Amino acid sequence: MSTAEETAGGDETPWEEVTPDAARRLLIAAVDAFAERGYHATTTRDIAGRAGMSPAALYIHYKTKEELLHRISRIGHDKALEILEAAASAPGTAAERLADAVRKFVRWHAERHTTARVVQYELDALAPEHRAEIIELRRGTDAVVRRIISEGVEAGEFDVPDVPGTTLAVLSLCIDVARWFNAQGRRTPDEVGDLYADLVLRMVRAVQK
Repeated sequence: MSTAEETAGGDETPWEEVTPDAARRLLIAAVDAFAERGYHATTTRDIAGRAGMSPAALYIHYKTKEELLHRISRIGHDKALEILEAAASAPGTAAERLADAVRKFVRWHAERHTTARVVQYELDALAPEHRAEIIELRRGTDAVVRRIISEGVEAGEFDVPDVPGTTLAVLSLCIDVARWFNAQGRRTPDEVGDLYADLVLRMVRAVQK
């Protein structure tokens, strides 16, 4: 991860909730290392070196490498859920709320693509109790999107015979943006968000009124 990725087009200081500054620097370095080398191939020495610290300094703030991953994963999943819940609770039709949810969810995965890859794809490296915690947050994410789609079906806006399956497809489509998004590519995060919002509305066959 580079600081440029985390701030370009972003609306907040990266990892501003993490204090003190040394702990934040270590977390940013860990995201960078995990994204580049994978969790298992990364050592605490790698992380400390990227943060400009000694390995001993890391243990002042994080007891283990896994604790770092858990902190990254927890913050990322909390943010993803917050984005979706805000869109789901906003006024408007189900189609408007689903499009807004997808647009903002995709934008986050594009703007924070390096971070999002670690958040979304290193789940199996977590300790069992931490993995269970993150899975519960993922269930919450699924429930929010499922609720919007279900409300759209009930209102006659959507034609979706399989709401759980469609929910999974929508979330998978959005999350996968983190795998391929390139900040130097031809589309901005906002443009990708708009594209995916349109694709998802076509997927649920939103009734045009």
